[in-house]
Amino acid sequence: MHRLTRILATVFLATLLIGLISSAASACPTCQNAIAENDPNSQSVAAGYFYSILFMMSMPFLILGTFGSAAYFSIRRAREQQLGQHESLPEDTFRVED
Repeated sequence: MHRLTRILATVFLATLLIGLISSAASACPTCQNAIAENDPNSQSVAAGYFYSILFMMSMPFLILGTFGSAAYFSIRRAREQQLGQHESLPEDTFRVED
């Protein structure tokens, strides 16, 4: 029971500490100042953030789409080959004799 109390106290203190510090950590100063200023260098930094976010958001869809398409076409090709083999066999193979 003593160990459970210690764990709960640690979790409570960590949560309290994060809650108190979170107001101070709203954004890093570099990002906040770079976007707020109007000089061309800061605008290019903001554009860099924009494109990096777009890149990171598109990667999961691109990766899943690539592997999904490869699997789809591989399965489709295997089915076509399987159907082609059945069509190339002589008709006597499928005839059932009494």
